[in-house]
Amino acid sequence: MLRMLLLLLLLLLLLQPASYVAVISPQDPVLQIGSSLTATCTLNPELGSRTGSLYWTLNGMILSNSTYSMLGPDALSVTLHNLNGSQQQSGDNLVCHRADGHVLAGSCLYVGMPPEKPVNITCWSRNTKDLSCKWSPGGRGETHIQTKYILKYKLRWYGKEKECENDGTAGKLRYSCYIPRNLALFTPYEIWVEAANQLGSATSDITTLDILNVVTTDPPANVQVSRVGDLDDQLTIRWASSHELKDVLFQAKYQIRYRLEESVEWKVVDDVGNQTSCRLAGLRSGTVYFVQVRCNPVGIYGSRKAGIWSDWSHPAAASTPSSQQLKSGSCDSKPSQRNSTLRRELKQFFGWVRKHANGCSGMSIKLYDQWRVWLQKSHKTRNQVGKRNLSLSFYYLF
Repeated sequence: MLRMLLLLLLLLLLLQPASYVAVISPQDPVLQIGSSLTATCTLNPELGSRTGSLYWTLNGMILSNSTYSMLGPDALSVTLHNLNGSQQQSGDNLVCHRADGHVLAGSCLYVGMPPEKPVNITCWSRNTKDLSCKWSPGGRGETHIQTKYILKYKLRWYGKEKECENDGTAGKLRYSCYIPRNLALFTPYEIWVEAANQLGSATSDITTLDILNVVTTDPPANVQVSRVGDLDDQLTIRWASSHELKDVLFQAKYQIRYRLEESVEWKVVDDVGNQTSCRLAGLRSGTVYFVQVRCNPVGIYGSRKAGIWSDWSHPAAASTPSSQQLKSGSCDSKPSQRNSTLRRELKQFFGWVRKHANGCSGMSIKLYDQWRVWLQKSHKTRNQVGKRNLSLSFYYLF
């Protein structure tokens, strides 16, 4: 019984209000830009302190004593006019100090504006399976007053109003929302965004949305770039269509972009159509090219409108063959290395010929040198020499 009484007494002591040094009122007010505020610092009379030696700071800056008012021996007020928007996310710090700089009490000021109606609502559906939307805050945007955004939607002619699952209040999701399932494909939606904070609320205009007109796909997969034989100005690109939409009646149109390895500027090929391969021509020989492909679904379930372009695929790369022609006015910096490579290639060819043909044992590398001289004099590259000329040349050499 005694132990129970001791426990009750301890509990009563813990519930007693703690003594305070000073308090500021109002505490943590939310104010509109341009408004005024009078705050009061009230001392605990039991401490025997007086307000004559107190001073105020706002975000560490001492406020002029011309803004102070003595409300008695235990209370000192300060009046702030035409407040600007808060300078930091945590609010502006209004602090009451003792003469020696000791902090007696503090309050946070949140100064901003009521929200204006959100704008620029944009939505897209990836593979008709979900819906993502984003928007922008209206007017001048937000100051540091927490504003909550809620995206709401309903079927246009019937259906119950629903809210998006995430509330659009934190991080990268602040101005976006994701609806993961249960979409109607053949009935338009009405979509809008509501914004609210402690100073007011606002609602966006209603956007009417047809899911089939905002479909996008995953980027084309398995993009491959390869050479076109020995042609030094062409590359072939092949890719696979998005497999997620194989169960949907649609045609896809594709777009290609490519750039030189040392360049940041992309060139775009628009007229690819719905084929899954394309040949690039007019390229620079002996150069590495980066290539990307993207897709736009067209005619989904009979819709006449195009969808939304997908993201670009991961870049694929290939190099065009190096031209062997010495152009007029050019300088071959490593002729010995180039000739050594050509000699090695032809030795390999002659070795194959010796194994598979009769009467060729007397061929030497000098015959190849004579043939190269003939080629250079005719101003033709190896790629430009036709099969007929090449066979005639070797017939002459043999």
